[in-house]
Amino acid sequence: MDLINKNILIISPQDWGTMKISKHHYSTELAKKGNKVYFLNPPQVHSFFKKAKITCDFNTGHKNLTIISHNLGFSKYFYFHSPCLYNYFISRHINKLLKHINCPIDIVWSFDIGNLYPLRYFNNVKLRIFHPVDEPLNQNAIKAAEDADILFTTTKEIQNIYAHFDIPRHVINHGVSEIFFKHALQTTHQKKICVGYSGNLTRPDIDRTTLLSIIQNYPVIDFHFWGAYDLVKSNISGSDDADTRSFIKKLKEFNNVKLYGAVTAEELIKGYNEIDLFLICYDIQKHQSKGNNYHKTMEFLSTGKAIVSNNITAYQETKDLVYMCPERDSNKSLPFVFESAISTLKYINSEELQNKRRAFAYDNRYSRQVERIETILQSISSD
Repeated sequence: MDLINKNILIISPQDWGTMKISKHHYSTELAKKGNKVYFLNPPQVHSFFKKAKITCDFNTGHKNLTIISHNLGFSKYFYFHSPCLYNYFISRHINKLLKHINCPIDIVWSFDIGNLYPLRYFNNVKLRIFHPVDEPLNQNAIKAAEDADILFTTTKEIQNIYAHFDIPRHVINHGVSEIFFKHALQTTHQKKICVGYSGNLTRPDIDRTTLLSIIQNYPVIDFHFWGAYDLVKSNISGSDDADTRSFIKKLKEFNNVKLYGAVTAEELIKGYNEIDLFLICYDIQKHQSKGNNYHKTMEFLSTGKAIVSNNITAYQETKDLVYMCPERDSNKSLPFVFESAISTLKYINSEELQNKRRAFAYDNRYSRQVERIETILQSISSD
């Protein structure tokens, strides 16, 4: 099947907003190819029955891309306590959504590992794609693959979890937006070394202790953070408990830390120009992807600059793309990896190694990933 001139419904667990991740990027790339893309925001939910409301936003700044917002006309209580009733109500809600779109959907492309919208209720579509980019942590996430025609995911580990489903399963790495390659990225030579970190700072799976320790031990280094640190201003979910608020407060207290919040891709790229070294610091025992792969890694690689990280299985077999902890069960060596990177910064940011990283990222830009998926779909349809 070609991915051209199709009507595609993207089911996303994250709202459309300032912070863009894989679901958003696939939507814009598919729209660029001439498909009519309908991006379905997660539903607003109520604790009681209420008339369902569905709205479409055509003024997205992207040709062929429509954002659909909606609320469920019933309580999500049924999702947890009465699956049969939930399935009855959600099947009716899906019919309302499809009628509101008012055109035949060719492809349902679901990133929904919560299984809020069981794929079996999309009866009259040509293709149902299930695309889990995060580790499935419960039975609902496993069941979400039921009635899919094909599965794409970002790691072998996730692919293997769905091995019992008799459908084609393919690993497609995280991508990076083309916009990251339209600017000449050169570090501004400054007196201080600048370390960059991007991502949702309210996530509870950040290794906060290690991250704060590194910052405290290097007062002569500036640490730049892009990403939400206030859930009210974020389209990505996170935590707002006492530990999270304490973590954000401590970050703000450092004189060598700069917090920018959620920014556009253009602002992010401009900020990356100032960075000498990127840092990733998750507790993989808590992380939803178990340290197997991260979307941000590809963005960092697009700059060419060196990356220090906790262990990431997707990059264990590569050399000089990511400098990481060797152990899988802790980040005890991360401060030492960071120290080694700082002391050898000139070498690890050599022109040769920067070009290697940028070339790897360029081969994984989202337009290329869509091409890879299209080739797979064409090969399957021709069998």
